[in-house]
Amino acid sequence: MRKTLAAAVTLSLLAVPAFAKPKNAVVVPIKTATGEDAGTATFSPSKKGVHIKLDLKDLPVGDHGVHIHAKPLCDAPDFKTASGHFNPTDKQHGFQNPAGHHAGDLPTNVTIGEGHLGQATFNVDYLSMDPTAANSILANGGTSIVIHEKADDMKTDPSGNSGNRIACGVISAPTP
Repeated sequence: MRKTLAAAVTLSLLAVPAFAKPKNAVVVPIKTATGEDAGTATFSPSKKGVHIKLDLKDLPVGDHGVHIHAKPLCDAPDFKTASGHFNPTDKQHGFQNPAGHHAGDLPTNVTIGEGHLGQATFNVDYLSMDPTAANSILANGGTSIVIHEKADDMKTDPSGNSGNRIACGVISAPTP
């Protein structure tokens, strides 16, 4: 009995780091236009930029464009207060744009499956979580993450023909 209990305690302690929030991570709740929970986006500093993990739920099935927008606002019903894409280098939209892409353009769409769940994880080397950096998602009060109704075509300016904004979350530095 004692060996079983000791093994269970050891295994549970080993599992804690797997579920722990990464150091200096910012977890952003994402809401729909009606205020319903649509999941989270977790932003963590990485050796080369920012690691982003999306855990989405209760959104329409299909591919959706995901972008970082310039202002830390998410007022329903249309989330237009988030402004346009985060674009401190004054580029055009899309990874397929030969002139370069917005800093708010993310490298992939997110797919919401039949269970209305979706996940995506990626690292972007062109964003920062250092509030003093020009490309920081936390500078000037922060930014926002917006989920669009359709897939981003990765080329059409200004938003990849990704349609209306259907969910949003404010990205800001945690208060001490």
